Amino acid sequence: MEENLDRPKADSRQNLRAPLIIQKIRIDGERPAFFGYSKNISKSGMFIATTNQIQAGEQINLEFQLPAPLKGTARCRCEVVWKRPHGTHLPFEPGMGMKFIDMPEEIIDRLDQWINEQS
Repeated sequence: MEENLDRPKADSRQNLRAPLIIQKIRIDGERPAFFGYSKNISKSGMFIATTNQIQAGEQINLEFQLPAPLKGTARCRCEVVWKRPHGTHLPFEPGMGMKFIDMPEEIIDRLDQWINEQS
């Protein structure tokens, strides 16, 4: 099998000591609704543990507090890239792998630096 040297390496993920609360942002101006918890994060996406799953390929607006000691919140559009249904992959939690679509570059840089410091 031929190795593809041009293939980008997956970016690092950091397992979080305390899960981040993820809120779904509604376009119509209503208050954000609880969506799930994130237990790991990278500069390109996160896993969200939730039973309130949506279909792969769908996009939603999310908001979450940045992991400590970073300060502030992040808001961006995310796309579901994979799902883990309830009860099919025990002992793992149901949830979704989310890809950040329009995360501000400044937040991406801060997350990447924080992850590298944790390693």
